[in-house]
Amino acid sequence: MRVIIESPFAGNVRENIEYARKCLLDSLKRKEFPIASHLLYTQVLEDTNEEERELGITAGLEWGKFAKKTVVYTDLGISKGMEYGIAEAVKWEREIEYRKILWL
Repeated sequence: MRVIIESPFAGNVRENIEYARKCLLDSLKRKEFPIASHLLYTQVLEDTNEEERELGITAGLEWGKFAKKTVVYTDLGISKGMEYGIAEAVKWEREIEYRKILWL
């Protein structure tokens, strides 16, 4: 199943990138096919540049139209960006699942 991963990015970016990687691994171990656009697109786009940030968000939302579920990883809390992703999932009537990684 194709899923969108929601986890924090802003703030402690180094910690949040490591956490997003763990979220991807957790999802893969569940036999899902995840994308974490905030982890992928920030490798080539500058998150602090508003135009590039919007481009990355738009790209993630477009990909999300093909996902069956949004998975929200909550160990580090829910950021404003994650809230935006959750709202999009609601808008598109996509299933939402909240998870914690127990093996952190």
